Amino acid sequence: MTDSVVTRFAPSPTGFLHIGGARTALFNWLYAKKHGGKMLLRIEDTDRERSTEAAIGAILDGLKWLELGWDGDVIYQFSRAARHREVAEQLLADGKAYRCYATAEELAAMREKARAEGRTRLYDGMWRDRDPATAPSDVKPTIRLRAPQTGETVIEDQVQGRVVWQNENLDDLVLLRGDGNPTYMLAVVVDDHDMGVTHVIRGDDHLINAARQKQIYDAMGWALPSMSHIPLIHGPDGSKLSKRHGALGVDAYRAMGYLPAALRNYLVRLGWSHGDQEVFSTEEMIAAFDLSGVGRAAARFDFAKLENLNGHYIRHADDQSLVKMFEDVLDHVPGRDQLKAKLNDTTRAQLLKAMPALKERAKTLIELIDGAYFIFADRPLELDPKAQALLTGENRKLIGQLHSALEKVETWSAANTEAALRAFAEENSLKLGAVAQPLRAALTGRTTSPGIFEVLDVLGRQESLDRLKDQSTT
Repeated sequence: MTDSVVTRFAPSPTGFLHIGGARTALFNWLYAKKHGGKMLLRIEDTDRERSTEAAIGAILDGLKWLELGWDGDVIYQFSRAARHREVAEQLLADGKAYRCYATAEELAAMREKARAEGRTRLYDGMWRDRDPATAPSDVKPTIRLRAPQTGETVIEDQVQGRVVWQNENLDDLVLLRGDGNPTYMLAVVVDDHDMGVTHVIRGDDHLINAARQKQIYDAMGWALPSMSHIPLIHGPDGSKLSKRHGALGVDAYRAMGYLPAALRNYLVRLGWSHGDQEVFSTEEMIAAFDLSGVGRAAARFDFAKLENLNGHYIRHADDQSLVKMFEDVLDHVPGRDQLKAKLNDTTRAQLLKAMPALKERAKTLIELIDGAYFIFADRPLELDPKAQALLTGENRKLIGQLHSALEKVETWSAANTEAALRAFAEENSLKLGAVAQPLRAALTGRTTSPGIFEVLDVLGRQESLDRLKDQSTT
């Protein structure tokens, strides 16, 4: 193992941290951890029009929530513009770049002609060898790379294999715009070089950029980092991932009640495999991760699989940490302020007591919250339609009798209330179910809940008896 591995996650802050970006960050983080290296974070904010503070905040929050920490300070690409310009000027001085005075109209005509002739090279090199003395005085020139016009540009990609482009099809790309601002292509290369990045792991939509960027590396005489272009994520139907499939921000998954560890585990298996193993602890993930396990085909997003995995993580989570997660997620779910206000030492203790039963049934923290509703319900309970239908006049009388039977239980526990109810059912020749269902409706206002003896235990003696009294007739 070497400590010289440096990866980077370099999102553009034009929106939230989406699920594909989160997976790219995870792969970079795992690769760095596996090799005892570093993962750097660079915000590519050169697009001043579209970059926002809110998006930067969402990206940083998303990474922190997923527990994907980066090394060192966050690097903002725009702040390095002077350094990018310096490299463009150096290429110009070395004859590896030239000033181009083509007007917008000339460029549009060139593009149209090239497309009509079916050529991918859109710029015809009109200023490549022209004497700058003939330049029009009213045009602010761009600086273009003097790219090779023959031969080929080759990337030995760790995921895609050997990828080859014919140089005759690649343009002399713009390094510096007419307004003096560096282009994204130049900025990425200079930043990766200056930051000592050894491995570039990113989406395969950047594959064509790799060819263009290699030409800048070559012109500067810099070593190219190892390249890995990972396939994009598609929807379950194989089409490009859209919002209806789950192309949401990481914050949306948080609000839907997914656990960061479950989402990390789900994302690592999107496009990467390690035998048949599906569930990985973070340590196992780091130990097993390698680029050779990344497939070339697009991975398919599957909500049901994510939900099942999340359920597994909830069932295996420690009860105290689930109470904390329960509380945290309330800040990210609209309309849960009332519930948040009811969290106090008593309800937290009840929640902790109920957790072993609640977590068996929940696949998300939202389902956990819904399952725990009975702890926070106000008296008299609002009955849902099924509970309302169950609490007939006859059953309300039964609730009155159950109140009397349970009132006699001195030491309140699940075992003691169960014994009292079983004895009551036997004495009255009733099946336990005939007693438990009306009791559940009276105690929770619904017809589904954790086990009835657990509900009694969690609510405690006084609250249980008060709720029964509310719903009973004698």
